[in-house]
Amino acid sequence: MTLKKTRHDGRSYNQLRPVTIHYNTFGYAAGSVLLEMGNTKVLCAVTMQNGVPPFLRGKQTGWLAAEYAMLPTSTMERSAREISLMRRNGRSSEISRLISRALRMVVNLDVLGERTITIDCDVLQADGGTRTACITGAYCALKNAEAHWLQTKQIAAPILVDELAAVSVGVLGDQILLDPDFAEDSTLSADFNFVLTRSNKIVEMQGSAEKNPITWDQYTHVVSIAQDGIAQLFDLCQPQDNDQVEHTKKVSSKQSTSAQATPFFSLLNRQKST
Repeated sequence: MTLKKTRHDGRSYNQLRPVTIHYNTFGYAAGSVLLEMGNTKVLCAVTMQNGVPPFLRGKQTGWLAAEYAMLPTSTMERSAREISLMRRNGRSSEISRLISRALRMVVNLDVLGERTITIDCDVLQADGGTRTACITGAYCALKNAEAHWLQTKQIAAPILVDELAAVSVGVLGDQILLDPDFAEDSTLSADFNFVLTRSNKIVEMQGSAEKNPITWDQYTHVVSIAQDGIAQLFDLCQPQDNDQVEHTKKVSSKQSTSAQATPFFSLLNRQKST
C-alpha cells in the first residue's frame, strides 16, 4: 500500500492533530476539561447527583449518562438550538448514547450506590471528529472528577476500572488517515471511529464505506493506526491536582510513535527545537 508522506495541513498519514487539554475549566463541576484537537474544541463537565433511573431503584447501584450538543455557532453555518426547535436532534441523541455506553464500560457503577453521574459534552467548534473528541474529553473529565470525589470522600473507592479514548480513522483512495479533519472527512472513501481501552480492548467500532468498499488489508491498516493514535491520547489524560484552578496539558503532534505529553509552559521550547 502506498502511503503519502504529508497531508493538506502538513501532517503525516499517522499523525494526530495538535491536542490540548485544559483541566478544571468549570468551577462547579467535579471534573471538567476543554479538549482541542486541531480546530475541534469540546467542553466536557462531570457532575454526580443522588438518584437513579426507575429501572435501577432499589438495586444499590449507580448510573452514568452523557449529553452531547453542538453550540449554534460551532459550525460555519449557524444551527438552531434544539430547545428552540422543541425537538431533539437525532444525531445528538445517537452520539449521547454512544458516549454514555462507552464510559459505562470503564466505570464500576456499584461503588456509586444509587447515584447518577452526568457528563455534559458541548461542541464549541467542529472541524471533524467531534464524537471521538467528546469520548476522550469525557474520560479525562471523569478521571479528574474521580480524584475529587475520593479526596472529598464522596466515594469510598475508585470507580474507573480502565482508561478510555477514541479516535477517527479515514480511508481516502489507497491512503489511511489518522484523525481526519472536516476537509478530509468530507472526501473519504470510508470512515471509522474506534473506542478502545488502555488494556487494548474494544469498546466500540463504528464504520462504513462512504464511496467505495475497502479491502481487508486496508482495514488491518486502519486498526493498527487507530491503536497507535489512541496510545498517544492515553499519555495526555493523567490524574490532576484538583486544588489547581486550571491545569493545561498540550502536545504538539509528532510522528505517531513518538508524540509525548508536554506541559504548556515548555511547549514553545519544544517547538523551537523541532
